Amino acid sequence: MPDVEDLKEAKKFHLDIPQETPGFHLKGCANLDWGMRNRLSRIFNPKTGRTVMLAIDHGYFQGPTTGLERVDVDILPLLPYADTLMLTRGILRSIIPPSDTTPIVLRVSGGASILKELSNEQIAVDIEDSIRLNVCAMAVQVFIGGEYERESIINMTRLVDMGTRYGIPTLAVTAVGKDMARDARYFRLATRICAELGAHYIKTYYVEKGFETVTASCPVPIVMAGGKKIPELDALTMAYNAVQQGAAGVDMGRNIFQSEAPAAMLQAIKAVVHENETPEKAFDLYNTLKNEFKK
Repeated sequence: MPDVEDLKEAKKFHLDIPQETPGFHLKGCANLDWGMRNRLSRIFNPKTGRTVMLAIDHGYFQGPTTGLERVDVDILPLLPYADTLMLTRGILRSIIPPSDTTPIVLRVSGGASILKELSNEQIAVDIEDSIRLNVCAMAVQVFIGGEYERESIINMTRLVDMGTRYGIPTLAVTAVGKDMARDARYFRLATRICAELGAHYIKTYYVEKGFETVTASCPVPIVMAGGKKIPELDALTMAYNAVQQGAAGVDMGRNIFQSEAPAAMLQAIKAVVHENETPEKAFDLYNTLKNEFKK
């Protein structure tokens, strides 16, 4: 049995040796079935191996978040600029036009609101509904270190099993409670557990110190979570640093839809992620587009 007190700090991440994935543009995904790879190729641009996901699923536990009060008015105009849309089935069915071809990542975990213990979630969407909705991936929250850690991990493994039967990838979202340490060691633990137990890609937060060790030690793609709203230049810098340090893209919500010019910000983020644009030049692009939208 392992003795957690004798665990040594991991050091040999071999940051100078990229993980090889022959025959496919996403690490750790070359041996997946055709349907899985096809769906992942719709999420991650095959030319860059990266994605810009627009997350608008916040309402499933915190209600009408600022910027998401009217998804039909404020979010639909952003769809042409997003690589992928992450949302709930309720919003998908009631708001998103079926004619829209933006790849969908469906939030399928839930069960607690901000008024209760958030880690007490279950799988809240049947796999058959994910199939009906033609989604490209299913997202489940995993609370490593949370009160209901075990339950959330089992939720993820059950979802991986169900998704694998039908060729639908699982996105594991590493949740961080207010009392958990937000450092590279924690995120290496959380992301590796999710990958070891079958998640096809993982959403996690950026940390300034050691983020490259998080991406290097995770054998499947990582997308950076945007987190709370910060100034536009800071958000662009965070996205730039994340992809330069091994992230396969970003999944941003509040830093897009709470921006003064969401469409401009989304396009600036895409320039950083897909074109390796510097934060400063991307910020100039943001300001230029912001002024054009005002005309």
